[in-house]
Amino acid sequence: MPRFSANITLLFKELPLIERFAAAKRAGFGAIEIAFPYDTPVADLKAAKDEAGVDMTVINLPAGDIATNGPGLSAMPGREDDFKRAVDQALPYVETLKPGAINVLAGSPPVDQLGRERCLDTMAKNCAYAADAFQPAGVRTIIEAINPKDRPNFLVTTTEQSLDVVRRSGHPALGIEYDIYHMAVMGEDVVPQIAKHKDMIGNIQFADTPGRHEPGTGIIDFDTVFAALERAGWTGYLAAEYMPAGRTEDGLGWMTKYLG
Repeated sequence: MPRFSANITLLFKELPLIERFAAAKRAGFGAIEIAFPYDTPVADLKAAKDEAGVDMTVINLPAGDIATNGPGLSAMPGREDDFKRAVDQALPYVETLKPGAINVLAGSPPVDQLGRERCLDTMAKNCAYAADAFQPAGVRTIIEAINPKDRPNFLVTTTEQSLDVVRRSGHPALGIEYDIYHMAVMGEDVVPQIAKHKDMIGNIQFADTPGRHEPGTGIIDFDTVFAALERAGWTGYLAAEYMPAGRTEDGLGWMTKYLG
């Protein structure tokens, strides 16, 4: 039976962030994840997490101006010190909240000016630095590929490209995040890809496409996908990272069949 995590940056937005932990638990989620938790004191997040009795699957490393389609930090030559400060900012959150992984986003550096290889090498070195910092806390550093339709000029857009950054880094603890939505948009056959690279995957996220809403609103056959992942031996959480088409609670019917 699949186990689900709720991305409470997108889900339960009808409630204040701290109240979303308990709302996710009541809805049947065993874990939560937050994109960028750094505006909330870590002690408040820890209290809400403990009170709700949920695990945490992932948080993102601070990423600079990535929200406005900027170059970000991790792959931008010249911003290495900013990246190290981002690691320092995230470290107490990682040590206190104990997410399964911390995700590094590539951003959209100007490869036409700097060169793609230089940007990828910069990201690889930065990710190795992050992996060294977070590994003592038992938290894996991962890299996510994001489709360029949603994020124009994003540096890392396919599974193979995210794995390339891992290989360039040479760090044995570095892995990838596999987002079913983004990779379906890219045309990947997601089940074989996950089965093939299972040991490299530190977190799996999902949304339907088109629209990036809850399962059942698009074309992905999640019954088949979830069953195949179980057969492939995936035992971790599956993280719902979608934009609810309406109120979050009104769109959770997709999960009922899996909770038994």
